[in-house]
Amino acid sequence: MPDPAALRQHVAEDAARMGIPTWDLGVTCGNDTSVQVDRGEPKQLKACQSTTAMVRVWNGQGLVGVTSTNDLSPPGLTAALAGAQQASAFGDAQSPPRLSPQAQDPLTPLRQPRQPTLPVQALLDRLLDAERQVLNGHQAISTVPYNGLAQAQRQRLYINSAGALRLQDTTSATLWLYPRAEEAGRKPRSAGAVRLAPSVDALDLEGCIAEATERTVSHLDYAPIDTGVYTVCFSPEAFLDLLWAFGSMVNAQAVLDGISLSQRSSLGTQVASPLLTVADDARHPGHVAAPEFDGEGTPTRRLTLVEGGRLRHFLHSEGTARAFADGSVATGHAAMGAKVTLSLQWLDVQGQRGDSSLSCQGSSGVVLIDSLSALHAGVKASQGSFSLPFDGWLLSGGERRSIEAATVAGDIRSALRNIVACEGDPHCTPSGRSPHVWVEGLTITGEA
Repeated sequence: MPDPAALRQHVAEDAARMGIPTWDLGVTCGNDTSVQVDRGEPKQLKACQSTTAMVRVWNGQGLVGVTSTNDLSPPGLTAALAGAQQASAFGDAQSPPRLSPQAQDPLTPLRQPRQPTLPVQALLDRLLDAERQVLNGHQAISTVPYNGLAQAQRQRLYINSAGALRLQDTTSATLWLYPRAEEAGRKPRSAGAVRLAPSVDALDLEGCIAEATERTVSHLDYAPIDTGVYTVCFSPEAFLDLLWAFGSMVNAQAVLDGISLSQRSSLGTQVASPLLTVADDARHPGHVAAPEFDGEGTPTRRLTLVEGGRLRHFLHSEGTARAFADGSVATGHAAMGAKVTLSLQWLDVQGQRGDSSLSCQGSSGVVLIDSLSALHAGVKASQGSFSLPFDGWLLSGGERRSIEAATVAGDIRSALRNIVACEGDPHCTPSGRSPHVWVEGLTITGEA
């Protein structure tokens, strides 16, 4: 990436020459390396360098034009400014965005020292060894068809005509292992595990290998389940996936667009069991490569979404906060584009114990859901309904037996209100952290 100060000076000079009073620029530069293997042999080795930049220009009528480019040279930026200036004549006149007032607020730096990266051969050797250990973990495991070890470096920059300059460097590494096991006369079964860390050396390889092996083997002894209404225990990963699928409930842009289950008046209302508290915490120590600022330059922060079951805050961009006109401010969740969008960063679920008789070690007739599938197809976020295939077990007095094939269905509003227990300490995952969450009254449909 070019020197940020020189970059800002060049854009400012070009904008002044073109008669552009207001502008901003967001840049992301990445350097990625990844490897995949197949039964002791390299399958895919990839290295990629990428640069993406988004330029926004405001004309005299306050309309915004947007241009994207991957050319950060002076001629490339000049052309991007000119293109955005021309596009501004066709900008949205109903609700044009403005520069975020928080884009120059002081940042609290995150302690994220840049970590060294490893050569691709070192990544390959570590992944081959991990695959070998998984294959040796159980005689029924024949392959690890979905696997990978990746490392990434990111530089993010935000500058604007009001003098803002934000710059952040991050590094991250990811390991994923999904074995496939099969026994004679039985259907193949698969499960897996993922680990994230600031660097490859910091990855919990042994923990990922052990979890992927144990979860896969635990599904070998499967049986069908009767269709009916059950009390369901969601694993941390599964419950977080469900919350992410219905993120529009706390998205102010979705509220304004009329595609959210929430309305402006929903703030302060009871939307879940009093046992449940949910925050979005982009800066949590468990969030690898946590962002210090969003696409508008607004600092990220911890934001309580649901507290004791009551809806407390929406995610806001500069534009939605202004449209709400109730004292709301941008919350650090915006992404720059032709239209500013909002999304969750990293969820922190905290729950009170509730019904202490419910336990993964002692309950019977309860479904423990390990992971959800087909979230892109089985969720109707604007209606609140979901019907999702899952991998999981039927609990019986502390024993668990894998469920052959089934779906879980319900309405997110009633599911959140019917939370009856939160068990165990919150467990960190790539998308957040959560305890096991128990919900009563969900429909489980077994295989016919």
